Amino acid sequence: MRQGVDMKIGYARVSTTDQSLAIQRAALLAAGVQEDHLFEERVSGRTADDRPELQRCIAFARSGDQLFVTKLDRFSRSVRDLHNLLAELDAKGVGFRCLDQAIDTTSSSGRLTLGILSSVAEFELAIRAERQREGIAAAKARNTYKARRSTIDLDRVRDLSARMKPKEAAAVMGVSRASIYRALAAIRQEAA
Repeated sequence: MRQGVDMKIGYARVSTTDQSLAIQRAALLAAGVQEDHLFEERVSGRTADDRPELQRCIAFARSGDQLFVTKLDRFSRSVRDLHNLLAELDAKGVGFRCLDQAIDTTSSSGRLTLGILSSVAEFELAIRAERQREGIAAAKARNTYKARRSTIDLDRVRDLSARMKPKEAAAVMGVSRASIYRALAAIRQEAA
């Protein structure tokens, strides 16, 4: 039950059921998070939408509260996800504290540190993508580039699309509609 005081709320996550939450739990409790304000989950979710306990945690938080995590990678899986989550917390007036990286968004230096870390992470992603593009271009120049093979069965797409809409074919095959449309384009290109 919520009381009218600012609270320390904790969020802990592990990616598999084999992993333990004990270390994160102990650190959050040591930081002053009460046991009944600790949200835990065992899920690998890429975005916040894939993590129901995180959604419950954010919904529980009120203006003036602080959300504690042990490490950024336990809270967010990408720079974009981190940015979106922090914007949501900020809009609610909820502070964010990361224990291992000593980040505290309730202070100006903490916000600066987080901004720098986010910028470095974005820079690393951009560099990795640039190197990948350069590697592909070099492989194409040497005629050694082999794109990833399609995992979708074009014959099955051809058969299903003759009998149903792309949306239905996607559901039957367990792929996205975009995958079906790409496969149909490849089929048309083969026929041309």
